[in-house]
Amino acid sequence: MLLEARNITKSFTGVKALDGVDFDVRPGEVHVLLGENGAGKSTLVKVLAGVHAPDRGTVERAEGARLAVIYQELTLVPGLSVAENLFLGRPPRRFGIVDKARMRQDATRLLDRVGLRVDPGTPVAELGIAQQQMVEIARALDLDAQVLVLDEPTAVLTDTETDRLLAIMADLREQGVGLVFITHHLDEIRRIADRVTVLRDGRSVGVLPRGASVDRMIELMVGRTISEQYPRRRQAPGEVLLRVEGLTRAGAFHDVSFHVRAGEVVGVAGLVGAGRTEVVRAAFGVDRYDSGRVEVGGRTLPGHDVRAAMRAGLGLVPEDRKGQGLVLTSTVGDNLGLVTLRSTARAGLVDRKGQRGRAADMAERLRVKTSGLGQEVRELSGGNQQKVVIGKWLLADPKVLVLDEPTRGVDVGAKVEIYELVNRMTAAGRAVLLVSSDLPEVIGMSDRIVVMAHGRVAGELPAGTTQDKVMALAVQEFPA
Repeated sequence: MLLEARNITKSFTGVKALDGVDFDVRPGEVHVLLGENGAGKSTLVKVLAGVHAPDRGTVERAEGARLAVIYQELTLVPGLSVAENLFLGRPPRRFGIVDKARMRQDATRLLDRVGLRVDPGTPVAELGIAQQQMVEIARALDLDAQVLVLDEPTAVLTDTETDRLLAIMADLREQGVGLVFITHHLDEIRRIADRVTVLRDGRSVGVLPRGASVDRMIELMVGRTISEQYPRRRQAPGEVLLRVEGLTRAGAFHDVSFHVRAGEVVGVAGLVGAGRTEVVRAAFGVDRYDSGRVEVGGRTLPGHDVRAAMRAGLGLVPEDRKGQGLVLTSTVGDNLGLVTLRSTARAGLVDRKGQRGRAADMAERLRVKTSGLGQEVRELSGGNQQKVVIGKWLLADPKVLVLDEPTRGVDVGAKVEIYELVNRMTAAGRAVLLVSSDLPEVIGMSDRIVVMAHGRVAGELPAGTTQDKVMALAVQEFPA
């Protein structure tokens, strides 16, 4: 046994995150940790890594067994280069001086191993979230660990990048490395897992063998069966609520046009770097664009003006919840009220009582696992943080809600709840623009799909299309 944890119990601010959990890792196996957001997976990982000391229980490691963790939230230094991040705290030296030439050479080797084609001298801040995740993975692989823990590593990866990572994991397993893998993608579990330990409410509720059915995993994880993974209820489309015409920014996207009607969910698909996030950020007014126009409800929005976009009825749930969607040091209640703080004020004064009531109702509707509205949002699990980001916009009731990777890091039960909220929005005559790297999600929840490639719209596909058709457009080349 490489690692063995017994009777692990851990509490935070009165909430028991782990309650008597047993877990072990054997050489040459992939042991999956599965559970809803807040079930205790990330807390268990931090106990195994020594970040948290358990209140009760023991963790034993085989002599000399080194453990490396790729955490769900990135731990890179944005201002440093890719190479500097890969060898942070342990740069190669020559005569006592950092050997930059060797560091660059070694960095290139590591990046090739994970299939990432970037210049090692590029500042990490200039990379997309998915590219940063691959840098994290490359760094962990270089540590020569006997136990490698991967906490939601595929949440920001494309299908191609995920295939590459699973192949790397299979190679490491053959080398005798023990891997702990946390993912909400049940198809990945079926492909790679040797064992699956399911956590629910901080307790281990079962250990499943290789080949266990998806239905059994879901039933153990959420305590109930889920009959439909993508429960889209389509509406007759109404008037155009969002129109983007000829949106262009040099070097990012070119002549992007699409529209979304009342009652519709329009998906936006494409590979990482296709320009999806850049377009929706520009449409919302976060970033500038060079030409084109954005209309909400027939009204043209001024460029680079978030407040005007919000007044017109446009909302944006960003892909980077920590960096752009939350005030981490504020409470759950305050974060839920951020968007409606100004619109619900009375005589210029914040309606604190009303805000608390609305926040409490939304937290209950979204099943946010928290000790109370006064808990700091940074203490929540990643999936529960995502629910707060979505909830603050649902309280504002926008005409059009743009969801950029809304279910990244969210468990299957919570995903269905978010999809049902989307259904309620469209049934009420609102519109949703769904940007996602999860092709089954885009196909299952969209009424139409706009596919982007290299910063342009490569085509549009109807509901019920296939992944092959989406990918054929996503890899399309355009003349220079």
